[in-house]
Order: sequence, then C-alpha cells, then structure tokens
Amino acid sequence: MMLQPLREIQADAGANFEEDSNVPRSFDNDTVAIAAARQTVAVADRSHWGLIQISGNDRLRFLHNQSTNDIQNRQPGESCDTVFINSTARTLDLATAYFLNDVIWVLVSPNRRQSLLEWLDRYVFPMDQVKLKDLTANYAIFSLIGPKSGELIAQLGAEDLQNQPSGHHQVRELNGVAVRIARGNGLSDQGYTLMVPAPEAKRFWRMLMDLEVIPLGDRVWQHLRILQGRPAPDCELTEDYNPLEAGLWQTISFEKGCYIGQETITRLNTYKGVKQYLWGLRFNGSATPGTPITLDGEKVGLLTSYTDLEHPSFGLGYLRVKAGGAGLTVQLGEATAEVVEVPFLTHVSMDK
Repeated sequence: MMLQPLREIQADAGANFEEDSNVPRSFDNDTVAIAAARQTVAVADRSHWGLIQISGNDRLRFLHNQSTNDIQNRQPGESCDTVFINSTARTLDLATAYFLNDVIWVLVSPNRRQSLLEWLDRYVFPMDQVKLKDLTANYAIFSLIGPKSGELIAQLGAEDLQNQPSGHHQVRELNGVAVRIARGNGLSDQGYTLMVPAPEAKRFWRMLMDLEVIPLGDRVWQHLRILQGRPAPDCELTEDYNPLEAGLWQTISFEKGCYIGQETITRLNTYKGVKQYLWGLRFNGSATPGTPITLDGEKVGLLTSYTDLEHPSFGLGYLRVKAGGAGLTVQLGEATAEVVEVPFLTHVSMDK
C-alpha cells in the first residue's frame, strides 16, 4: 500500500483510525482543529475518497451524459461539482470533476468509489472512445481549510494561485514535489485541494506539519460538512432523495441536453414539484439521525446527520416545503431545533 508510510507518521503523531480502515478519525485535537479551520489553516486527509480518471476523445460527452452539470464546454484547468443520479433522479453521489488536458479526474465520496466505477462502466458502449481508471491508490488528497490557507500556498511558492477563480487547478512544484493544486476544498470555507503523488505523500505531509498546519481528522471533517450543509451519501444523498431536494441546484444545468434522470429533474423544476428541502437544524438538546422532525405533533421531515462536537449541537434534515423554512422551530423527540440556512446549499423558491 503506497500510503502506508503516510499512515505510520500520522499514527506516530497521535492519529487514531476508523475501525477496520486506514482513515484518520481524529488526531486527539478536535477543538484545536476546529479553531484552526476557522481562524488559521488546517489540513484534512481525504486520501480515502475515490479518484476516478476518465480518458478518451469522448470523455467530455460521456460525463456530460452521466451527470447533472454542464460538462461539454469545460476547459483544462477548470473544475465543477456535479451529481450522479439514477434514471428516476435519485441521488448516487456529489462529485467534483477536474478537467486536465487529455483526461478528467473525478473525486467521489469514499463509500461510492466502487459502485460508481461499476455504474459508469455500464454506460461505456463499444463505439465510445472512453476509458475508466481507478487512481485512488496513486494519489494522496489533502484539503487545506481556513482563512490563512492562501498564505500557506504563497509560502509554498504558489502565491499567484490566490488570484485564480474558484475551481481553477494546475500542477506546481512545491518543495520539490509536483502537486496539483485546486482552489476549493469540498466545503464552503476558503481553501485548496492538493493532489499529491502517493510516493511523496509522507514527505509532503511532514512538510505541512513542519509549517505548523493543524491536522484535522475525519470526525472534524464530518462536523464541518454538517455545519456547512454539504450532503453526504448514506445520509442526505440516498435513493430516497433527488438533488433538488438536497439543495444542489448549483450543480445542475437546466439548459443541457439529455442525461440520465433529466426528465424527472426537468419535470420537478417546471411544475414546482419539489416537496421537501434539506436544512440546517440548530438544537436545544440532542438527537439521533433517523429521528422524525415534527411540527404541532405532525411529522414534517427527518433528521439525516447530527454532530455535537460543539454547543449548540447541529444537524441536517429534510423538511416538507409546506411546513416552512428558516426560522421555524421544530421538535425531534425530546429536543427542539431551529431551522437555519447553511452556506453549502441552494434553495430555489417554489414561487419562481
């Protein structure tokens, strides 16, 4: 395993890992890591996420036809979020596509890599000039999070990247390591995504630690993504929900041609058919994902994610449009929660 040396120095630094996996759950510094993500700069190791390469002359058309965003006109150096959905527009995954000179790299959720590879392969037909490859083991993926992440990038010798648009990416040599740097980190915070060749991952991580970047475990990553509203597979992204309900309107092109699930998405948008939306929930008390959300004794939604690393605790949940939105107070078992906006999600008024 090419990333084993990285895991060893992380363990030596106090990382504890998810059971039966090599994912750093925590560095026993959760409070410090949260503060760094807000005030300075922290680094999350997302190497367990899937990295799928799409190559061949038909690569743009292929991804355009298999996901929700406008892919066909993308240029090298750009990136965008896009959603994979099935034929009835139920959500498979939220992914980020990076457009290189002759390939596309698609960063997908950790628990969706294999199923998406198999799903995409089903749609590669004999005449298609498309090849799929799993690059997950070839690269370490590090996300820099925090308002001083740009200063760190400048310190590493890539100051000019701070002036590039969101999503821009290019390969730069940082301290002797060829790293693909992308603006954006998978959250709505300031930051960058660094794609580091696996053989150099240990050395690069050590360099970040020498620069006093605070390591951030997956427990804190989950905390931040819930606070910001990034939906996750098996929580908010399941075959029970579509990407409009999940607040991912910004990842959908309503102008593009045919793609899997388009008819359902178009019908929901045209006829104002979205019946529920994903919202943030600020708690007075505690709750468990799967708890019904009630209003005046009537079930109006469902809690899908919850974190209590800070007070007040916070969650994400789907709420019926007719029940209301931001500012509403709802009940979840013995706890109450205020419905609030979260920065990652887009809600489109059903009055439009």
